[in-house]
Amino acid sequence: MKNLMLVIVTTLISSFAFADAKVGSPAPDFAVTDAQGKPQNLKDYKGKYVILEWYNKDCPYVRKHYDSKNMQKIQADMTGKGVVWLTVISSAKEKQGYLAPAEAIANGAKEASKASAILLDASGTMGKAYGAKTTPHMFLIDPEGKIRYAGAIDDNDSSDKKTVETAQNYIVAATSSAMKGEKIAKETSKPYGCSVKY
Repeated sequence: MKNLMLVIVTTLISSFAFADAKVGSPAPDFAVTDAQGKPQNLKDYKGKYVILEWYNKDCPYVRKHYDSKNMQKIQADMTGKGVVWLTVISSAKEKQGYLAPAEAIANGAKEASKASAILLDASGTMGKAYGAKTTPHMFLIDPEGKIRYAGAIDDNDSSDKKTVETAQNYIVAATSSAMKGEKIAKETSKPYGCSVKY
């Protein structure tokens, strides 16, 4: 009986810890600092499309998209259209993928990242508010602050970078449709990758 109660309590705690932001709902606000030491809040980007990308430099699924230069190309294309791209690092201190501010700046330069900013969320507060489960895990937020897409970056969950060229990219398609005022064909998908190291 005691074990059953422990399982129930643990399950309840887990459900409260991860909000799991839903498509069509207002995106959770956040107050974090980026790698440059600048405060970052979602409300500062009202009126703009925002893409959130969860990142872990040591995850092979992240490496698939960065080593193939796929992620940097998408970042450049999106920011060139006025979209704000925020790369989020939710790895806790001493966990895989954690980067201190100076390390995050150096790593971003090494990756040739084209993100608007790299957000440092070592407490995991932002990641848990969104229910970010994997790296990468992608979210699209519209100018009104509503989530329009949540899930995987594309439809191929292999870590092989050769699959990038033939994969259907969900975040690109969702953003393109949203900006044209069209219905998004795929609003949600199961995210794939390494677990976020909270």
